[in-house]
Amino acid sequence: MSTLYQIFKDTTSRDNKKKLVTIPIAKADSSSFSSLSITYQKFLNDSVSFANKLIEKGIKTGDVVSIVITNGYPILSCFLGSTFARCIAAPLNSAYKSEEFNFYYKDMGANIVIVQKGLSEALKSANELGIKVWEIVNVEDEKNGKLYYIITDPNNNDELIFSSETVSEEDEGDKIKLEAGVPNKDDKALFLHTSGSTGRPKGVPLTHENLATSSGNISSTFHLTPSDCSYVVMPLFHVHGLIGVCLSTFNAGASLVVPQRFSASVFWNQVKQFGVNWYSAVPTIHTILCNVEQSSSTTSSNKGLLRFIRSSSSSLSPTLLETLEQFFGCPVIESYGMTEASHQMASNPLPQDGPRKPGSVGKGFNVQISIVNDNGEHQKQGDAGEVCIKGKNVMHGYHNNPQANIDNFTKDGWFLTGDIGYLDQDGYLILKGRKKEIINRGGEKISPLEVDNALLENDKILEAVCFGVPDEKYGEEIWAAIIPKVPQSLTVEEITQFLQKKLISFKVPKKIIITDNFPKTASGKIQRRFIAEFFLKQQQQ
Repeated sequence: MSTLYQIFKDTTSRDNKKKLVTIPIAKADSSSFSSLSITYQKFLNDSVSFANKLIEKGIKTGDVVSIVITNGYPILSCFLGSTFARCIAAPLNSAYKSEEFNFYYKDMGANIVIVQKGLSEALKSANELGIKVWEIVNVEDEKNGKLYYIITDPNNNDELIFSSETVSEEDEGDKIKLEAGVPNKDDKALFLHTSGSTGRPKGVPLTHENLATSSGNISSTFHLTPSDCSYVVMPLFHVHGLIGVCLSTFNAGASLVVPQRFSASVFWNQVKQFGVNWYSAVPTIHTILCNVEQSSSTTSSNKGLLRFIRSSSSSLSPTLLETLEQFFGCPVIESYGMTEASHQMASNPLPQDGPRKPGSVGKGFNVQISIVNDNGEHQKQGDAGEVCIKGKNVMHGYHNNPQANIDNFTKDGWFLTGDIGYLDQDGYLILKGRKKEIINRGGEKISPLEVDNALLENDKILEAVCFGVPDEKYGEEIWAAIIPKVPQSLTVEEITQFLQKKLISFKVPKKIIITDNFPKTASGKIQRRFIAEFFLKQQQQ
């Protein structure tokens, strides 16, 4: 199936009364939760009705619908409804400031903004730019067992635009049909921006076929079935949460638990109560869950509750992978994804499908992977170079950025990821770092990931990141920053001596900074360029 509408119609027809989304609601004692749920049929009806309301109010095929809503049911319905209207859904981080909203609204060419009530900066920016804006309110009516949302026009005396409360929960057949017509596989469905690791964020339009392909790939990689239930940890304005978890779940006809925000203190209670059997997150989240488990005073174990844990969007150290598997008693599967590839490009397999290799991101699944040198020549197994990919999940090109398209696509259609790596004898991909992050110290090329992983083998270190800084003698010098598990439990000398036993001398950081936090992106990723700027500036003060 090549469109999100086809996927959703198909999964709904199989079991339209199945719960799709469950929203946990904390009780007064905070240790247990009530919940409200939405079935596949109700979700489909709500999303089609929202799509038709967009068309009724003058939004046209191909228009950009910017969505500024925190995690929950409304963002999922508005996202899917926008794509059903053959519009382009463009979710944004609700924590952005006015200047950031201004940039993103203008760059994507937003025709309307759906903003959660109370998010004043998003509303203010839309009004300043003269963009049509609607406010949305999420309603959790526990008394009547209803979960719905209301949309109003804040610039027209809060006129009621749409309420999903009035939409039927039953299969209405042809009574509910798409006024814009059925989406095509080549229709643009989602507009996101890269995280800007090489400069200003670039716009990435993704088609229905891109999203359908990627969600199908992920669903197949992990053998997702209707009996599975995932817990949404990641923000839904990011490919990891939206495609890696939600769309792959829709594809399989499975279920989601969607808390408003991630909280490690209630995570396992909700996993047990709602029958969750997998989650996907960045290593930062995994680390938090391990720390909570390690410091827990209870004797109860959370081992064996999950079928698997998926890790993506940032490098997972072999040490953390081993710790996760020891604590939680399930396979930890590292995958490789990026926005331009509609998230997943490669993944380690589940145990029944082959070996998991710590330190590797696995094999391409329905995606071609090759390694090229600086001349664009494809390399043999074992030789390092830039990772490039081909597949129906890969975007067709950046938005209004011809130079970026020239720089990032080869003449024969391969997309250059900017990552350096190699394929081992079994075809597994091992990443060495970003092309622009490889540290060149006097001609010696140093993989920052190699140094990170060496640091994380020290059981007193919680997080570690190394990076290059300008140096008059060598061109670049290597620095590292670490967060200890226990404050003041480590000295720079101890860390240096530890590394000297594991790395050749030129790979040992010249400067090591012990700190209590790193600047991270909203999705929990560490960007070395920003880390380097942050600590270099700090050290110069």
